[in-house]
Amino acid sequence: MAKLTKKQKEAASKIEKNKLYSLKDASALIKTIASAKFDESVDIAVKLGVDPRKANQMVRGVVTLPHGTGKDVRVLALVTPDKEAEAKAAGADHVGLDDYLQKIKDGWTDVDVIITMPAVMGKLGPLGRILGPRGLMPNPKTGTVTMDVAKAVQEVKAGKIDFKVDKTGIVHAGIGRVSFGADMITDNAHEIIQTLIKMKPTAAKGTYIKSIHISSTMSPAIALDPKAV
Repeated sequence: MAKLTKKQKEAASKIEKNKLYSLKDASALIKTIASAKFDESVDIAVKLGVDPRKANQMVRGVVTLPHGTGKDVRVLALVTPDKEAEAKAAGADHVGLDDYLQKIKDGWTDVDVIITMPAVMGKLGPLGRILGPRGLMPNPKTGTVTMDVAKAVQEVKAGKIDFKVDKTGIVHAGIGRVSFGADMITDNAHEIIQTLIKMKPTAAKGTYIKSIHISSTMSPAIALDPKAV
């Protein structure tokens, strides 16, 4: 087990052991324990009482964070020529089709989100092995396969993120930066938690929200009281 640095020990000492914090208190605390010289990201991890191996207990969706993620999301719009101007005007960082498909085949994946049209999905199928493991494959359920390309680009740029429960039953998501105000972190965390609650599968039995933790890039995690969110 790696030894904690002096700063990590100092940060850990500010978190009361076995205490479950309210979302408001945790959001304020995360700002005081962050010590890195860069603007750390703030992440949330929600442990759900589901079995992701069963299709009827898979939790996947999208949420628009009220204050965005604080990250400049790089968007690639794979569209036909008639949609290129629309995608560029909406703020897409890269726009095109065949040239970018070839770049991806050659190993280029320097983007955060890919948005495309239903008619183009057939061309993306062979690239699944490259895009799938990186979480970049467009999906109609997350709004990244659509005819309204401009709207999709604008939403992603404004803070729309997609999430998916992993094989251990945990949903991980970035909800902002340490430079955000505590209220902004609270609002963003509350939005994704409430979205998850609304998406509870009918097949899920017992306690649904088992635990919630928030942390910054370099800080230890803070446990939240699921009843106080």
